[in-house]
Amino acid sequence: MAKMSWVKLLSSRRPGDSLAQNAAPTRSPFEQDYDRIIFSNPFRRLQDKTQVFPLPEDDFVHTRLTHSLEVSSVGRSLGKNAGTFLLKKYPELSENYSIGDFGGIVGAACLAHDLGNPPFGHSGEDSISSFFTTNEVGIAFKERVSGKEWNDLISFEGNAQGFRLLNSNVNGGLRLTFASLGAFTKYPLSSSCEKEAGRKSQKKYGYYQCDSHLFEKMADAMGLIKLGDNKWCRHPLAFLVEASDDICYHIIDLEDGCRLGLVPFEKVKMLLASIIGDAFSEEKLAKIPSINQKLGTLRAMAISQLIFECSTVFEENEEKMLDGSFDSALTSLIPSAETLDLIIKLSIDKIYQSKQVLEREAGGHEVIDHLMEAFVVAAYYSKFEEAKPKHSSTLRLLPEEYLVQLDGEISVYETVQIIVDFISGLTDSHAVRLYQTIKGFRLPV
Repeated sequence: MAKMSWVKLLSSRRPGDSLAQNAAPTRSPFEQDYDRIIFSNPFRRLQDKTQVFPLPEDDFVHTRLTHSLEVSSVGRSLGKNAGTFLLKKYPELSENYSIGDFGGIVGAACLAHDLGNPPFGHSGEDSISSFFTTNEVGIAFKERVSGKEWNDLISFEGNAQGFRLLNSNVNGGLRLTFASLGAFTKYPLSSSCEKEAGRKSQKKYGYYQCDSHLFEKMADAMGLIKLGDNKWCRHPLAFLVEASDDICYHIIDLEDGCRLGLVPFEKVKMLLASIIGDAFSEEKLAKIPSINQKLGTLRAMAISQLIFECSTVFEENEEKMLDGSFDSALTSLIPSAETLDLIIKLSIDKIYQSKQVLEREAGGHEVIDHLMEAFVVAAYYSKFEEAKPKHSSTLRLLPEEYLVQLDGEISVYETVQIIVDFISGLTDSHAVRLYQTIKGFRLPV
């Protein structure tokens, strides 16, 4: 049976290079990955992208930026735990790698995990997809692209968009190492692949048709097991990236819901105490003066326990990950899995279906659908038909880097993807302002 090798999986090679990169005196290639992401424009824009809640005036809740930083912190801990285990099991790895390298790879991948997400949270993903399935203007593009390209357009995926961003020279040319890109890719398949039941790594897809050549080159270099055309097994460290995200959104969305009064504190305390186990002390918690401080203490202790449990499951299944026979979420196999299920059910009922969340989603659908129609039509007519003054005016609202791309010899699919890049990269407030401008609500006086 084919088996992946950690030596190949930890490749510091970057896209466009033929050889692995040598470590700098003070920073490993994986630490450089982290720094490249944190100073990039796509990462900076996450500060004005909704995680779950619109930003309230009376309390602090998480944005995509703070969420990504917290996921990265959890991921670094999980990566270091995995590194401690792997360096002991495979002593030969110690010649070129340290515990910090494993933490650096997972931490960098976690930091980037939401880069491709559009404004207005998950409803933004649905809005971009539904433009091509419910809007007559969008539906008309089905006859202008190939079947595989159409599959990309009708199922916008933040993970695939993130992979595109990370490998786009237009967006800074981050050129992360293969190891970090592999850990980043939770769904190593294209949108046109037939999915196999029971494989968590095939719940969604991870790269667009336009990036298939790059992904295949990367997968081959790391020795990922191929399962079929445009479909591979996960990089084992991707399971840790997924677990980091799962831990944070379960625990921290619940914390935000409590801070905003949507979930009673006693209910949150009961759920988190169930995860914390014997380390939980009602007496010590009672000595903490404010509810916010109590929440912070409970959150920290619960996350620490979940990191331990996920690390244990990773170690138990590491060999199965290498031969491709393991393909489940780590958080579904830990002792606290039942409590996490209760948390997600409560969150759906009390948080994700709350009035303020639903209002944001409804408004977001309207904004994105209108922006998609305005810019896709303007770009298409400017490239392939006779543009009207309205189309030219709309295109002038695009930043220079997108206009330069549209100026080249490109297909209809590539033209639409450039507009999707622009729309999905908008912050929440920029999307709203642009919508108001195009609708004529923000005319200069």
